[in-house]
Amino acid sequence: MADRDILDEAKERFRLSHDAESENRQDALDDLKFARLGEQWPEKYRREREDEGRPCLTINRLPAFARQIINDARQNKPAIKVRPADSGADVKTADIYNGLIRNIEQSSNADVAYDTALESAVYGGFGYFRIKTDYACDDTFDLDICIERVANPFTVYGDPNSQAADASDWRFGFVTDLVPKVEFQAKYGKNAATLDWSSDGDERDELWSEEESVRVAEYWQRDETKRLIVALSNGQILDAKQYQENRELWDASQIVVVGERETKSFRVTHYILTGAEVLETTEWAGRYIPIVPVYGDEVNIEGKRYFRSLVRDVRDPQMMFNFWRTAATELVALAPKAPFIGPVGAFDSDMGKWQTAHVKSHPFIEYDGPLAPQRQAFAGVPAGALQEALNASDDMKSILGIYDASLGARSNETSGRAILARQREGDVSTFHFIDNLSRAIKYAGRVLIDLIPAVYDKPRMVRVLGEDGKPDVVQINAPDEKGQVYELARGKYDLVVEAGPSFTTKREEAATFLLETMRANPQTAPLLMDVVARNQDFPEADKVARRFQAMLPPQIQQAESQGEEPDAGALMGQLSQAQQQIQQMGQQMQAMGQEIQSKQMEVQAEREKSQAQLQLEREKAAAQLQLEREMAAQKIQLEREIASMKLMAQRDIEAMKQQAETERAVLAPQPEPTFPQPTE
Repeated sequence: MADRDILDEAKERFRLSHDAESENRQDALDDLKFARLGEQWPEKYRREREDEGRPCLTINRLPAFARQIINDARQNKPAIKVRPADSGADVKTADIYNGLIRNIEQSSNADVAYDTALESAVYGGFGYFRIKTDYACDDTFDLDICIERVANPFTVYGDPNSQAADASDWRFGFVTDLVPKVEFQAKYGKNAATLDWSSDGDERDELWSEEESVRVAEYWQRDETKRLIVALSNGQILDAKQYQENRELWDASQIVVVGERETKSFRVTHYILTGAEVLETTEWAGRYIPIVPVYGDEVNIEGKRYFRSLVRDVRDPQMMFNFWRTAATELVALAPKAPFIGPVGAFDSDMGKWQTAHVKSHPFIEYDGPLAPQRQAFAGVPAGALQEALNASDDMKSILGIYDASLGARSNETSGRAILARQREGDVSTFHFIDNLSRAIKYAGRVLIDLIPAVYDKPRMVRVLGEDGKPDVVQINAPDEKGQVYELARGKYDLVVEAGPSFTTKREEAATFLLETMRANPQTAPLLMDVVARNQDFPEADKVARRFQAMLPPQIQQAESQGEEPDAGALMGQLSQAQQQIQQMGQQMQAMGQEIQSKQMEVQAEREKSQAQLQLEREKAAAQLQLEREMAAQKIQLEREIASMKLMAQRDIEAMKQQAETERAVLAPQPEPTFPQPTE
């Protein structure tokens, strides 16, 4: 296909995907801004309140609900388990598949990819991770598979006609990125300004060009093809092309074709392109597009798929909660300050502090008068607004099915069984998110099983990881030191996905079970101590386990080295001897325990006596201190009363003096009036 035809097809498919996903993408963007960025007030009301100087409080409760799902999935990682599916497969090769997949997940931090995709699905309705190939080292031609996270789910565009729950029926897909023109020129050696954009005004070009950047897309195309397969006389089924390439070897081994037929297959092509040019073209080794979606809550209405997040239906109650909590805060803040009330003249002694007592905290304020000024009681918080906020909070819990017990808060349940039952209800109501992650990881396992034989197709040493995380190196596609050949391309394998506690948690549970078993049946301790030590995390636990293993009866050691079951009769005799020894040790320990208990009782009696004496001295000192405080308070009160009486007496004396002066002035004799003498 010519580059122009590839570009036209890619543009048309991108436009179809863009248009079909526009509603889901807009809803996901709104959900993300609402739940993660706290943009929970309508722009109109937020602007009006800010202009008026009124508060817009955002008390975002949604991350707490979302973390119940995300962190639950982190604690219970889904694991890929490969199993043989036909006579050409074997259990050991399946174990190599399992170990190789664990190594791929560990070396590429696949848990980060899984967690990021699930988090995007919970908050936005969909998320993605992808599978890639890269060279194992800088100085080798060997390829390795890696699992990579997609941090921005909006860069992925899928097939809008897909109906599969795991996107295994995608016919095409895009992973896009807007690259600044300067970086584009430095990376690809092409001047972005000279890109040959269509001059006919094609509206599809608007999705590929911007003023300062260029859209660079990975375009995956999956086409159905026909291929010829052959059945060999040794029971192996091969591609006819692969058989012809190694025909001389098959003829030398006298292995002939016993049947052939045409079968349906798929070819995946990987392009890197802009809207005007195909930059790279690569034939992908697998049959699936290596982009794995993790969907949220899926709804299919009249053939159109809607992907809904956890927070989609909780946005209205969350906005109500913010409004009523803001209203309550605003009403309390606008409540009038209750004034101080006191007798006339009581505020004159420290007027400056009294005038600022409603806005500042002073260490002390003096007053003049027999009675201290007092503030009137607060009218109380607005109960109606708080009740509406509580109703909105209950609405969020009932919509999500996640209640107080699931969030770690105390509720009406009192027994442990009832609390666990309520927590279980919360897990069940949101389990479809975790189950969708398991479906995605299962599809990723299918992609890996299909891709591994094509990538690891040559004799090489590969690292595999056991279920306990211990590494090992195995030879594939060639005889090892024992002459065993593990051909990854031979046979068929299927898989299951198990979601549960990690190996560390299982190991702790195993150690707890074994310890409880030995506590209930002490005679089994010599036979189980090596297993208990092996399941511990302290330093040199393996060394301790080997020493306990060396103390096992010879029959058990021989049986374990040969992979056989030990003789039951011999074990019973050795168990009887071990039981007698344990009984003797138990009697000695019992005697030592009684002696220790007696000494502990003496120490306890002495300790109680000392504590009683110390308590008596504390109570005596407390009583003395309380008596001194009461006497000091009575003295202060008496001095205040004497001062008040003196003040009142002084005022009475002054009043009596004033009255006497007034009376004396009234009763004083008046002088004789004088008249002028007449002149002669």
